[in-house]
Amino acid sequence: MRKVALAMAGGAALTLAACGSESSGEFTTANGEQAEYTIDKGSGETAMTIKSKDGTATMRSGADVPVSLPAGFSLYPGSKVVTNTVVKQPDGQGTMVMFETGAAADEVIAHFREQAKAAGFDIQLEMNTNGTQMIGGERKDGSTLSVTASPGGDSGTTGQLIIGSSKGG
Repeated sequence: MRKVALAMAGGAALTLAACGSESSGEFTTANGEQAEYTIDKGSGETAMTIKSKDGTATMRSGADVPVSLPAGFSLYPGSKVVTNTVVKQPDGQGTMVMFETGAAADEVIAHFREQAKAAGFDIQLEMNTNGTQMIGGERKDGSTLSVTASPGGDSGTTGQLIIGSSKGG
């Protein structure tokens, strides 16, 4: 549930940034958890912390947030990071990287499929709709993976990589 609260709170902070509101503040989530956020107006990076009885969860999101993927994973060669979001919680962590590359969508998916299989992920979902391709899977330790690659016309492919792991996973 904290994941949902953190995502909703992150959306609220991003909305505040878009509206040109304050660059930092505090609020209470729908679950009664205390949260604080900061927005760097120069870089557009958003950071958020939510404290609850289960511990502290943090989120950091922006184009310049360093990408740190789990062992065995790397971005598609030559990719440009559009935005990177890192969420850390007492029970695990997650990364969502949005990127662009000049490669074709099927090449991007093949790159991540190979890495996922080598890392022990069971690919449970494969989809191809109007050129947009997606794979999704899970590992025995509860870690999850989702990769989407969409043709972007002359600009190549836009992609999204989401990897979540539970503590110890």
